[in-house]
Amino acid sequence: MRVETTRGFDKQYAKLQPKVKQQFQERLHIFTSTPFDQRLRNHALMGRYKGYRSIDVNGDVRALYTVKEGSFVLFSVIGTHSQLY
Repeated sequence: MRVETTRGFDKQYAKLQPKVKQQFQERLHIFTSTPFDQRLRNHALMGRYKGYRSIDVNGDVRALYTVKEGSFVLFSVIGTHSQLY
């Protein structure tokens, strides 16, 4: 699986606390081997983010992505539940 991030994601990620960055890296490792692992709570979104899927980074932080061309995944947004929704 090929995973990339958008420029906007990179800017949001840079503002996160070091602990949250580490948690994302751990979740990304799980995601690349087992995208639908129960710990990720991977699910499709509706409304404003229709076409995106969300994974849990921790209890409040979510990372949103889209699937492009088979196994190519593009992470576009990361932030707290209240920031995103």
